[in-house]
Amino acid sequence: MRTFVWAAAALALAACVNSQMAAPPTARSGADRVRVAQGELEGLGRQASGVREFFGIPYAAPPVGQNRWREPQPVPAWEGVREAKAFGPRCVATFDFADMVYRSEGQSEDCLTLNVWTPAHVANEHLPVLVYFYGGGYVTGAGNEPRYDGEALARRGVIVVTMNYRLGVFGFMAHPELTAQSTHHASGNYAYLDHRAALAWVHANIAAFGGDPARVTIAGESAGSASSSAVMISPLTKNYIAGAIGESGSIVGGDLMTLEQAENAGAEFAARATAELDLAVSPLAYLRELPAHQVMQLAAEQHYAPSPIQDGYFFPSQPRAILAAGEQARVPLLVGSNSAESGPESVLQQAAPTVANYRAALTRDYGPNANAVFAAYPAASDGDAVSAAAQDLANDRFIGQSTWNWIDAATRTGGRNTYYYYFDQPRPALREGQVSPYGPDWRPPRGAMHSAEIEYALGNLDGNPLYAWTATDRAVSEQMQRYFVNFVKTGDPNGEGLPTWGAFASGQRLVIDANTRSAPDMSRARYEAMARLRR
Repeated sequence: MRTFVWAAAALALAACVNSQMAAPPTARSGADRVRVAQGELEGLGRQASGVREFFGIPYAAPPVGQNRWREPQPVPAWEGVREAKAFGPRCVATFDFADMVYRSEGQSEDCLTLNVWTPAHVANEHLPVLVYFYGGGYVTGAGNEPRYDGEALARRGVIVVTMNYRLGVFGFMAHPELTAQSTHHASGNYAYLDHRAALAWVHANIAAFGGDPARVTIAGESAGSASSSAVMISPLTKNYIAGAIGESGSIVGGDLMTLEQAENAGAEFAARATAELDLAVSPLAYLRELPAHQVMQLAAEQHYAPSPIQDGYFFPSQPRAILAAGEQARVPLLVGSNSAESGPESVLQQAAPTVANYRAALTRDYGPNANAVFAAYPAASDGDAVSAAAQDLANDRFIGQSTWNWIDAATRTGGRNTYYYYFDQPRPALREGQVSPYGPDWRPPRGAMHSAEIEYALGNLDGNPLYAWTATDRAVSEQMQRYFVNFVKTGDPNGEGLPTWGAFASGQRLVIDANTRSAPDMSRARYEAMARLRR
């Protein structure tokens, strides 16, 4: 879901932030214990904020050995008290995006853990719950990044849960042998089945942390937002949720690859990866025995990058068909995207921002439909007008339109309130002496880049020490946190002292910046025009 960036500065960023944030905070009060279905957990104790923290809790058995490429299996019960004081390792990945920082030690295939931040004093307080899914294009990421920290929202009366899920070839590979081994006659989408297992764990255990299993809202950014849409749509998960939030992304773009297509791709990968070996077992059986990092490396060498599919199980039909039929979870929905998800250079490439160059780029990308695309994204003059039109087009074809498709379809068929935002608060300047994780020559876009809203929405500006956050940034973050918490608590983001957020059905969106306000949604015409071109 993200164009990935390789940069030496990423290592410097990780060293800088990890040095400040690698270890979880120490308990400021006595040991804190909670009993869940599998046994007793001891967390970090109540923090100065009043929030209790439990990290690295297993929600499924390790997906190793014969559990690799298998639906998540139950966690065995344990004896005694299990410590939940450190984040579990992140799932195996071959690279990280430049802005990613982790608070766990290393990677492991044994990674299916979750984290809980709770302000509750006793069990059964019936507090609302937010389960947040991280981004990373389904190829990297973890629930322990500082920007996903749950303490700030928990201080506002919401239990926050983050979780890890399988990535890349381990999260999405389909194969005929795997389908044959499945009691559901499906393979692939293991990452989504991890989401289901985590939500099932939350429903079974969150009351022990003071939560209400009937008031669980899901949320996520980028791939995490796509996950949020997938969970809302799938019949396997829709009954676990009372609301959904999506930040920049959804599964409702074009149709997904079918199970048969994905099986063929997986079989081809396995055959290519083992072509030079004299095997006594099948290629799949061989890959199942290899160390996880070797499998990931083979997938990278073979340019095999499996992704979500219409597998007949998690998705019995195409996601947008399920939405169109109104068969998704009919719950309140809050989604949006940012003003600079992508840049005009993804359209113009190296060309100057002139109308002639813009038209030439559209002809290159859209052929006979170039004039129709120009009509949807017009530019009357050279310079800024072209850059703005090209950026709108870049935003939309990267992630903006699929996000809008989700809320538009859910509004038509869901029967519940829906709310749409447009985040336009640019990050401030870097702190003195800091270097951008994207490289010393990188220049920020006009507006809010992809993923920039996370720290604001979750109240974690100070978790990112690179930027010189201003009073305006903090005011925007305060507003966004309040909107999100109101939505988790009531299904409506509006509240006293906040600018009114008009419902999507009324043609409104909330523009979030230094002057947050409701405004007409101006994107419908161009999205509908682009949808017509794809028919």
